[in-house]
Amino acid sequence: MSDPRAVPRSTPLPPPTKHQLALMIWVAVFPTLTVLNLLLGDLLAGLPGVLRTFILATAAVPIVIYGLMPRLHRLRAHILTAHRFVA
Repeated sequence: MSDPRAVPRSTPLPPPTKHQLALMIWVAVFPTLTVLNLLLGDLLAGLPGVLRTFILATAAVPIVIYGLMPRLHRLRAHILTAHRFVA
């Protein structure tokens, strides 16, 4: 017999709250920019600050949006789903 408290897997998760999304973005952006700065810092050192920022942002945005955010959304779903079945 199934547990009446168990939520079916087909139940969609709500979208992240503003606070969850802000944390997920920070977790993705900060390390990405840190690594890019370490890798490209010497190469970009002679450029004006705005151009340096433009290059770093142009490299970081696709990494964050296409690489890291989908993984963070899956991790969030895994955590929330695990808590649904435990509660």
